[in-house]
Amino acid sequence: MRRSLPPSAGDGPFQPRPGGDLAAIRSLLPYVWPRDSLETRVRVVVAMLLLVGAKVANVYVPIFYKHAIDALTPIASGGASGAAVTIPLGLIIAYGLARVTSLVFAELRDAVFATVAQRTIRRVALSVFRHLHALSLRFHLERQTGGLTRSLERGTRAIEALLRYALFSIVPTLVEIALVCGVLWALFDGWFALATFVTVAGYILYTFFVSEWRIQFRRVMNDTDSVANTKAIDSLLNYETVKYFGNEEHEARRYDGALQSYEKAAVRSQQSLSLLNVGQSAIISLGLAVVMGMAASGIVRGTMSLGDFVLVNTYLLQLYQPLNFFGVVYREIKQSLTDLEAMVKLLAVDREVADRPGAAPLAIAGAELRFEGVEFGYDPRRPILKGVDFTVPAGRTVAIVGPSGAGKSTISRLLFRFYDVSAGRVLIDGQDIRDVTQASLRASVGIVPQDTVLFNDTVFYNIAYGRAGASPAEVERAARLAHIHDFIMALPDGYQTMVGERGLKLSGGEKQRVAIARTILKNPAILLFDEATSALDTHTEREIQANLREVSRGRTTLVIAHRLSTVIDADEILVLEAGRVIERGRHLELLAAGGAYAALWSRQQESGQGFGQGPDSGPAPIPGVLAPT
Repeated sequence: MRRSLPPSAGDGPFQPRPGGDLAAIRSLLPYVWPRDSLETRVRVVVAMLLLVGAKVANVYVPIFYKHAIDALTPIASGGASGAAVTIPLGLIIAYGLARVTSLVFAELRDAVFATVAQRTIRRVALSVFRHLHALSLRFHLERQTGGLTRSLERGTRAIEALLRYALFSIVPTLVEIALVCGVLWALFDGWFALATFVTVAGYILYTFFVSEWRIQFRRVMNDTDSVANTKAIDSLLNYETVKYFGNEEHEARRYDGALQSYEKAAVRSQQSLSLLNVGQSAIISLGLAVVMGMAASGIVRGTMSLGDFVLVNTYLLQLYQPLNFFGVVYREIKQSLTDLEAMVKLLAVDREVADRPGAAPLAIAGAELRFEGVEFGYDPRRPILKGVDFTVPAGRTVAIVGPSGAGKSTISRLLFRFYDVSAGRVLIDGQDIRDVTQASLRASVGIVPQDTVLFNDTVFYNIAYGRAGASPAEVERAARLAHIHDFIMALPDGYQTMVGERGLKLSGGEKQRVAIARTILKNPAILLFDEATSALDTHTEREIQANLREVSRGRTTLVIAHRLSTVIDADEILVLEAGRVIERGRHLELLAAGGAYAALWSRQQESGQGFGQGPDSGPAPIPGVLAPT
């Protein structure tokens, strides 16, 4: 049985919490400070210490600069002795060391924290990936692949931005502002500190309100970008259909319409950014002029030295850089939180089908399958199955036939528990499948579907997908049983041949045989054939049916079929119509009854849908061969 590795504490599902931006950031904290990784927590602590060291060194840079200026002033005026020349030299060296120390600490901080950031992104992305696979089939049938992938891409990038900016920009900038205000207060007076604080506060408030206003444009950009990406992917996936109807220009116009909407939103976003930048520069320039004017007045009064004037100027210019960066940081954080919204919404989607607490693995003891009074509808207003009852004894074969829309494929989806029944039960060896783990259930059931979709990988990978870790010999054996080995060996790259996106490089019959091979490799206790050979030519179909008989021998087998001639040897045939079993029995019994099955058989014989009918057909089916389709 194929198993997934149990998640560690740090790999658990990313749980979004209601409460806005701060709640989203708090949801990331278990990944930054995981309980199961001492190394990660040590790295966070070391990075924080390096951050503090870098800021302290940075605050000392203007102080050394001031003292060097004051020491050089009398020398420049010719009023100092030669011995005094060594004093500013030492201060200049200290000034240089402080700058280098600040830079080295900052770079070491980034190097130490890089592992934490990338590991956090990996774990969150893994949690999202697992959550998407845990969602019900209903979600995946309604999703838009292009918009979904773009939301995931932007969401993971947003996590990296939040970690980098929130931890190493917002807090350090606020600490540096507080240190600078404290130094100015201690060296001069409260007016310098007040002027600096008012400038900083005005800058931050202006940045906050304008950035909040700009968020609307970013949301529109995200929405229109997702729409454009969805249209592009949808069109490319349906390339042949576009060509069949000559609708290249129609698709181009649809795509361009979405791009035009994005263009308008992007232009407004850039214009509002220019407004923000101009306002920020005006506030900083005004504050700088006020503080420099106060320092110049102090020099004129003789209460401040030239070094003090340079100190004030340097501090404000030094503050301007993180403040200017603070504006960028705030915008990036808000944009990242906006980008994170779509991913958080995905994570908030209810799984619909989930393992019950304490669910045990399915215990196979013969693999008897039973549907008891099963009712189900994709929409409660439109029921599909209406009290379906049947049993597939262990090791026997039951076929389900009926017109399109009768509910045949719904039965296969309920068996795999892609949905839960609305009423009744589905039992395997007396165990309600809702009480066992989904992993053990699906490991025990193998399906050969009508429409086979392959991964964009090698033929070997697609067959081996039936059982992870299968050896090349086992894969080759499965391919031989599915009568595809000779075809594979005739390919230029053999089993390493790439099949293309969704297996488009292979024909329908070749894809179907790959699907049969990987189900054979899975070796399940219960087999489900859903129109399994419908895409094959008559000769190949007979060959595969002979192999399927061998594969299904001794296994519980459920066959969903349209052509009645392919299920005449089933142990029991159910006729499904409008969600109810209206007839049941063996082939000859149902023909003798002269009911719905007999009428359907007659119509198919007249239209040539059975073996031995039509110009392309050969001899009648091999006696005793179950031929699921």
